Amino acid sequence: MIWDELKSVAKLALLAGFVLTAVTVEAKKKKPDPVPPPPPAAPAPKIVYVPYPPTPPNYAASTMGIPPLGADGLRVSVNRGISPAQTTWNFRSAYNVGALSCSDPKHAEIVVSYRAFLKVHNKTLALVNRKVDAEWRGKYGAKFIKPREKYMTEVYNHFASPPTLPAFCDAILAVSKDAKLIKKPATLDGFASASLPSVEIVFDDFFKRFDAYRVDYAAWEAKWGKGAVGGSAIVLPPGS
Repeated sequence: MIWDELKSVAKLALLAGFVLTAVTVEAKKKKPDPVPPPPPAAPAPKIVYVPYPPTPPNYAASTMGIPPLGADGLRVSVNRGISPAQTTWNFRSAYNVGALSCSDPKHAEIVVSYRAFLKVHNKTLALVNRKVDAEWRGKYGAKFIKPREKYMTEVYNHFASPPTLPAFCDAILAVSKDAKLIKKPATLDGFASASLPSVEIVFDDFFKRFDAYRVDYAAWEAKWGKGAVGGSAIVLPPGS
């Protein structure tokens, strides 16, 4: 009797084990699939700020015309390729522009020096003026006055150009100090010939910097597009 009960219990235990195993297997079968990871976020657009474009040197107009380089590598100028008499007269003109236009207190000495220059070299300058007239008459005949005056207007405008005026005044001030030492008429042409290039270099330097500005501006425009606005924000496509 007891043996029969033990066998029944064993059967029940074995049956319970089969049921538990079946339930476990079935539970494993019904386990939900793992949730797939979310798709990667789309790349955000890139926002960049357009830098301000290069600006012309000395606050010059961007449309300002500048003379080309000559075959000798020097900038074409009203003060190059001219006679000794014209050189002296153009130097006097530069001195005159300095006296009239250099109003900064540090340039006050120019006016005093220029007046002394005219007084010391009055007769020599009158002779130089007659030589210049003769040269223009020889080239243009009796109607030489108009082309000469046109040329001299260009000379004065050259010296009085606003973007270069501060540096021009500094150069004239330096030259005026040396001009005090020139007393003999025979030395005036040589002094003018040596001094005018010291004034002209002001313009050579400005034109060189203006050329560099043009190159830099072209590069800026090529990168950001024609008509771009400096300081503005632009949106670039993702991945750019």
